[in-house]
Amino acid sequence: MKKTLSFAIIHFTVAFSVAFLLTGNLLIGGLIALIEPMVNTVAFYFHEKVWQTKKLIQTQYSSPSKKTISFAILHFSVAFTVVYLLTGDILIGSTMAMIEPTINTLAYYLHERVWQKKQHHQNAPQQLISMMVCLHH
Repeated sequence: MKKTLSFAIIHFTVAFSVAFLLTGNLLIGGLIALIEPMVNTVAFYFHEKVWQTKKLIQTQYSSPSKKTISFAILHFSVAFTVVYLLTGDILIGSTMAMIEPTINTLAYYLHERVWQKKQHHQNAPQQLISMMVCLHH
């Protein structure tokens, strides 16, 4: 859950900045910044659940780049839908759907790399102990 929350903070910040720059309206920018990341945060949570299945972890599909592409497609779809529904403007919806998810996709990739390194470092002592036990016998 910490991983989801840390990405949500990044996402809310990016969404508000881009929405406000596109609309010039604090209210609409604020609504977009609250609703779009909220929907994407829930989508991110379920996206992570799918990518954490044993079957995916044990394949080459679990790489950060493949997870990023998968999440990007989901994110573009959510961004367009939310912004279009809030503004009624296809141009703003389309622009937001291209800019905000692109920035957040790059942020997601970096976020994923940090979390994978963190997980690797947390597992390293356990791997070392199991290697020592195996060598002992």
